[in-house]
Amino acid sequence: MPTSTASQQLFMYSTVVSDVGTVRSNNQDSAFAGEHLIAICDGMGGHAGGDTASTIAIRSLAHIEQDNVDGDVQVVSHMMATSVMAAHDAIVGKAKRERRLAGMGTTVTSVALVAGCWVLAHIGDSRAYLLHDGHLVRMTSDHSYVQHLIDTGRISEAEARNHPQRNVVMRVLGDFDIDSRPDIAIRKAHPSDRWLLCSDGLCGVLEDSTLEEVLSTCADQEECAQRLVSMALRAGSTDNVTAVIADATLALDADAFDLPHQTPLVGGAASASLETIADIVNEPVASAPPLREGKQSPAARAAALRSGKDPNEEPKQPEQRVAQPSSVREDNGDRVNTDTGEIPIVQKRNGRISADPNDPEVAKAIRNEHIEERKTKRSRKFRNRIITILIIILVLLGVAGVGVGTYRWSQTKYYIGDNNGKVAIFQGVPTSIFGAKLSHAVTDTNMKTSDLPPSWREQLDQGISFDTYGEAKSHTRLIKKQLNDAKRKQEAKQQEKAAAEQKAKDEAAKKAADQAAQTNKSGGDKS
Repeated sequence: MPTSTASQQLFMYSTVVSDVGTVRSNNQDSAFAGEHLIAICDGMGGHAGGDTASTIAIRSLAHIEQDNVDGDVQVVSHMMATSVMAAHDAIVGKAKRERRLAGMGTTVTSVALVAGCWVLAHIGDSRAYLLHDGHLVRMTSDHSYVQHLIDTGRISEAEARNHPQRNVVMRVLGDFDIDSRPDIAIRKAHPSDRWLLCSDGLCGVLEDSTLEEVLSTCADQEECAQRLVSMALRAGSTDNVTAVIADATLALDADAFDLPHQTPLVGGAASASLETIADIVNEPVASAPPLREGKQSPAARAAALRSGKDPNEEPKQPEQRVAQPSSVREDNGDRVNTDTGEIPIVQKRNGRISADPNDPEVAKAIRNEHIEERKTKRSRKFRNRIITILIIILVLLGVAGVGVGTYRWSQTKYYIGDNNGKVAIFQGVPTSIFGAKLSHAVTDTNMKTSDLPPSWREQLDQGISFDTYGEAKSHTRLIKKQLNDAKRKQEAKQQEKAAAEQKAKDEAAKKAADQAAQTNKSGGDKS
């Protein structure tokens, strides 16, 4: 009698391939591929910041690999949300303590298999695709500005690929004042389900139809991941490229001795912290397999030429390595490395090491760290407040000094201007500072500004400046003389005009008299 699917146990096999690409100098992607958890984190924030942020996020999530084996779906979904937000707090805390990391952040897209269900946590623009029954479904929505434009109907999917703001992310974990809560989704898991988690260096250049074809036709997990990363690089991706592939497989006998098992793989920037992650999951972990080929594209060759390298030379790939947890390292005499960056590791009474933010002892350690951080922050804030007050006082004293100096200097100057419709001499300069005038009238003249020519009135409006009172006084006498000369000329013109008018009148009268006399004479002769 066949066993029903509901009573059968699902297991997960996964792998990851991550490559720095042809343009970037370092890999800021981080990824985890285990039996119970897969995750992709795309870091941002410069050479040091991006890889630090994505590594912290992987460290915060890694404990779920061991903590959800017998878990409840709701418990694990809460655990994933809590771990993502713990990573956010850790990234912010590290950025505050190390200012060179200011502005760093990371995306997070992770999937856990628990009790026959997929639990998905997502924030940012890395993507999760699910191949189910031969059809590819995009399971995440980008938290990006371009996706917002698509959702509101302002641009199309095709236009989004070349949009100038396509890299602007609206929600991520990190040193930003934004919502750090991830989107959580739960979906029933089925045998042969295949997941693809990828950074935008892959999905940003390959069409969904291409992804569906490769995921459907390439059965081997590692070969599938290798092919997708290579295709993205050949298509001209200028970013780090990471692909995580995970398959659900069915164990017909859950009590069998040889159940599916794999060593968790860590890819990208987080692979530099293998020992730390081995301590968190309490089992051996290995670095992800390197990209075997796919960098001989025109873009790769051009990048190699720009950096002075031989474009025909394949870069040397790092070898895969395996890290054991601290208990094994201690037995082997290796140095214990329990550095998790920002998530504290606690060694419990039973000897087990835990970095799970949901563990009461780890949560207590986090709270104690936060208390110390708040004390330090309050002390720093008080010190900064005192420094700010002192700076304000010094600035005010400086401004006052500048104001006094400016006023004293201004009182050594004079200018001629308009004072209530009359020409006057002012002491100071024709301006004001902080609303206070830097001049006052010292001598009024009897000259009305309305009597002056328009060009002079314009100069008076601006102020005619002098270094001494004597120069200003001399100039007023010059103005008065020229004004009087202008008046005399005007009066002379008026007199000449009046004389000419009188002369014309006299001539007209004489002419009229002559005409009258001539008329009278002509009349007398006729009689």
